[in-house]
Amino acid sequence: MRAHRSLRVVGALATVAALVVLFPGSPLRGAVEDALPMAAPEEVGMSSERLQRVSALMQRNIDQDLLPGTVTLIARHGKVVHLEAQGSNHKEARDAMATDDIFVIMSMTKPIVSTALMMLYEEGHFRLDDPISRWLPNYAGQKVHRTTGRNRTIGGRAISEPAARAVTVRHVLSHTSGLSTRRSGQGARPATLAESIDQASDIPLAFHPGDEWQYGASTDFVAILVEKISGRNLRDFLRERIFEPLGMSDTYYNVPDAKAGRIAAVYRPSGPDNTIELFRAPGPDQPTQFFGGQAGLHSTAADYFRFHQMILNGGELDGVRLLSPRTVNLMISNHVGDKLVYVRGPGYGFGLGYGVVMDPGQATDHLSPGSFLWGGAWGTVAWVDPVEDMLGILMMQITSYRHLTVRQDFSTVASQAIIETNRHNPPTVLGYESRY
Repeated sequence: MRAHRSLRVVGALATVAALVVLFPGSPLRGAVEDALPMAAPEEVGMSSERLQRVSALMQRNIDQDLLPGTVTLIARHGKVVHLEAQGSNHKEARDAMATDDIFVIMSMTKPIVSTALMMLYEEGHFRLDDPISRWLPNYAGQKVHRTTGRNRTIGGRAISEPAARAVTVRHVLSHTSGLSTRRSGQGARPATLAESIDQASDIPLAFHPGDEWQYGASTDFVAILVEKISGRNLRDFLRERIFEPLGMSDTYYNVPDAKAGRIAAVYRPSGPDNTIELFRAPGPDQPTQFFGGQAGLHSTAADYFRFHQMILNGGELDGVRLLSPRTVNLMISNHVGDKLVYVRGPGYGFGLGYGVVMDPGQATDHLSPGSFLWGGAWGTVAWVDPVEDMLGILMMQITSYRHLTVRQDFSTVASQAIIETNRHNPPTVLGYESRY
């Protein structure tokens, strides 16, 4: 066992001992809980008894050997009412999960990087419909893979046509750009984000900008715009402008050696029953200078709570304001019309860095209209329900989870614990109808 292990906190157990662990002022709480605004579920209109279903859901998946371990966090009205570590950080070492463990958050990097660019937007550096070629001149006059007509190839080679319009800042924030940085058989990965963007400038777009929604490289272009406009590399900008002001002390591209023992192992499903096997033992990757927007960050449940509570508050946390409520509203509005956000399915739109619940009847997450969310390729997910003034974070590490519904079920078991709805109170932030 690692010596640093903090106490498990279960905000849903209805025993006296668990309540002592949960509530502020208890000498038994761990360092993570001491740093968070904890409260009893009933203080914010939730049920301690019904929150036990969150724990039960995670434990079922762990007991069936479908997941190694999880950290779950639920907060309402700015107070954390559930924080629990279950299962293993590293099964083979019999190392228990802890609430302060560090996870590779993959695409949950995207909302943070998108927020960084919107901070520069608020400073008047650009308009959303400015072409990205203003800062990336090699991306002027883009070509598009021909996608219609009979003569799409000549001699087996794809042919292209001029793009109908320029790629804009809005396009890269909303994944409607058609841009790609993927190159097969091109040797070693570029050492920096700038090298990657430079090398990809001659790749034809997948479609005319704005015509489709395509998940992929767009947020790397968001990241390079942060660097070009601010004059800082992305790592330094995020640290100085977001992580340090918000007290996100465990969020990094390169995790320091002193904290490497808290990084969770990564697992993958195997065999016909999808039980897990070790994919990557705990520990950091080799240090990188590639500070991407698509992925790359490591974080904890507590740090990601601080980031999303800032967004839910309308851009402010503990007296530190990063954005205005109007900008947050712009980010969580649907900018893609009725285009299918296929990685989420029907019922979702997409804003500037976030998926948005448009139709709860079709959406697979049990959240209010206007809720916004995103997840990572190794299983992490975070959602914010502004109508109920509530957020949830699930941290786990598994390379494929398509056979599981635990991420969607998490929103269900969290939302069903609400016993006093907030829907008659105006939310602090909420998106609005957009023509895009």
